Amino acid sequence: MAVNREREHLAQADRHIAECKAHITRLHELIQEVEQEGQDASWAREVLQAFEKTLRSFEKHRQLIVDRLKDMEKG
Repeated sequence: MAVNREREHLAQADRHIAECKAHITRLHELIQEVEQEGQDASWAREVLQAFEKTLRSFEKHRQLIVDRLKDMEKG
């Protein structure tokens, strides 16, 4: 039961990571567009930094889930 719950958490973490990466990609594109138009992109860079920090947190959380699953499957 607990293993299934952890697998669900892993799938959710994978979705969150994928969504975050998609936002980061879009922000890179947006920054490029805004700068090409000669506009200030500092606000977008701040948002990008927040998403990159969030991505690192999601990836750390995912690793914790993977480690927990490994321990559950051993024992």
